[in-house]
Amino acid sequence: MPGRFISFEGGEGSGKSTQLRRLAVRLDAQGVTVATTREPGGTPGAEDIRSLLVEGEPGRWDGRVEALLVNAARADHVSRLIRPALAGGTWVLCDRYVHSTLAYQGAARGLDEAELRRLHAFATGDLWPDLTIVLDVDPALGLARAAGRAGAEARFEGEPPAFHKAVRERFLSFPDVAVIPSDASVDDVGDAVWAVVSARFGL
Repeated sequence: MPGRFISFEGGEGSGKSTQLRRLAVRLDAQGVTVATTREPGGTPGAEDIRSLLVEGEPGRWDGRVEALLVNAARADHVSRLIRPALAGGTWVLCDRYVHSTLAYQGAARGLDEAELRRLHAFATGDLWPDLTIVLDVDPALGLARAAGRAGAEARFEGEPPAFHKAVRERFLSFPDVAVIPSDASVDDVGDAVWAVVSARFGL
């Protein structure tokens, strides 16, 4: 039986990584084989590209270069990790995927969304998640959370408030996602994530 593909999305400091790990533990307790990964990254080649995207000054690249880099990383990630894992029955939990491209490079950078969708289809064979969870948080709170842990990977945190506002608004406008407010306690958000996942997949 093929595995399931779940992506976690949201702005900076929304708690994606934390909730992804918590979901992995709960799925494992149900006897589900789980692989956790992230974008950009997930494979050695994609991690090399990640450093180009998330390090340096905010103006290092324009949106078109970002879109090409992230899809180059994604092509490697999907072909070497995600598709083989799904084919083997493993559930893949990914910290960011295509909705981030549509929000960051599309809504916030102003690139045409139809072009971004075509680029994604070329890079991945049009692989979309079975479920996308958007963890929603006010950008000011999310950036405050992220400030203490970003380190060298703080390129997007340095963008102006209007950028982060555009990212959030696009995440909230997707019709095909489950939106969960992430300004509650970690346990409450985790329970909400589990409620969505267990209902969707009959766990």
